[in-house]
Amino acid sequence: MLTELVLLPEIDAEFLVEKGFSHQVQSENGAVWVIFQDYPLPTTYVPNRVELLIQLPAGYPSARPDMFWTYPDVRLANGSFPKSSDVHEVHCGRTCQRWSRHFPEDRWRPGIDNLRTYMAAIKRELAQGI
Repeated sequence: MLTELVLLPEIDAEFLVEKGFSHQVQSENGAVWVIFQDYPLPTTYVPNRVELLIQLPAGYPSARPDMFWTYPDVRLANGSFPKSSDVHEVHCGRTCQRWSRHFPEDRWRPGIDNLRTYMAAIKRELAQGI
């Protein structure tokens, strides 16, 4: 927990505790990574639970996060990759599937938005099932 408090703003650390997420926080190449373990996905995806990785860039929370990653690979029920998620990158010691979802910069509100609002945006995106 001490490492988490050093790497994350207090409001984000409190959010993780409040929601009871099984998670890790790591630093890699100047960015902070939050890894959600056993993260549930909607039924349109296979598998139904993954590790979800979020990169908090240098300058966060003023700088907005961009994209997210999963491990292992996620497919749609028909076997195809979800939209814009067929690229793989190595982060935090694992080869992850990158979901190229770019949330508009003008919708990130420094001083207001945080990990809670970013997770809500990811949840809305995943709910589309595409």
